[in-house]
Amino acid sequence: MDYYSQVILNSIITGGIYGLIAVGYSMIYSILRFVNFSHGFVAMMGMYFTYALSVQLQLPFFIAAAGGIVLTAFLGMIIERVAYRPLRFSFYLAPLVAVVGVAFFLESVALMVWGGGILSYDVKTTSFNISGLYITNVQIGILITLLLSVILLYYLIEKTTIGQAIRATADDIKMASLVGINSNRIVVIVFMLGSALAAVGGTFLGLETNLQPTIGLSVTAKSFAAVILGGFGNIYGGLVGGLVLGFAENLGVTVLPTVWKDFIAFGVLFIVIYFKPSGLLAKRQERGGRYR
Repeated sequence: MDYYSQVILNSIITGGIYGLIAVGYSMIYSILRFVNFSHGFVAMMGMYFTYALSVQLQLPFFIAAAGGIVLTAFLGMIIERVAYRPLRFSFYLAPLVAVVGVAFFLESVALMVWGGGILSYDVKTTSFNISGLYITNVQIGILITLLLSVILLYYLIEKTTIGQAIRATADDIKMASLVGINSNRIVVIVFMLGSALAAVGGTFLGLETNLQPTIGLSVTAKSFAAVILGGFGNIYGGLVGGLVLGFAENLGVTVLPTVWKDFIAFGVLFIVIYFKPSGLLAKRQERGGRYR
């Protein structure tokens, strides 16, 4: 029983990290119907920003993590303004080419600045035994921050004027513009918020594993899978999809070798979309079209 309690704990942490990154992914898609495949690479940059501030500049980790989140949010704003907005009304494949270019650019920047080696945060880890369940101070911090992030996100989306504008723009960006909502401003806010969430998830992933520039592709694939599981167009669907993915990975390797971890996760994805192609929490038929 202690073993499975440990697996469940690890699943919640892993799934929460995937889900938090996927929520940012899903928010951008809900507004623009645009699949931002560079999102995982933005999360990777968030990991490195925190590393630069905490290890290289030797700031306290919490301050460094907050600084990394802010820097990543501004990175998201710059990417939207420079790489994506000029292509908003272009041929629908043009933004996809831009996405690939942004992903390669961010990976190249990380390689040039921090090198291709494996790095890690300088965070002291202490383990606690709670009735046979082993949990570290880092994992406790991750769980608390994940919970706070979800609560704050819910409050922002559901209880604030900005959240109402985001939901209105997600429902119909043209109609939102007609009633006086500045759609460009909302798009920037969503990119910044999504990038900030990616930075939080990326930093947590760096704490749980290590930092390397090539991790961006893996994060992109897992978070995209979480979005598909949860359902495109549902902001909270990515969080649910991430949890499903985390449980699939960690419970699956209790009966199969660890090398099958990714196969198990994407196998569950295939099963879900086979029986429910719209995802677990999809509420409506997605509109086709281009990045708008």
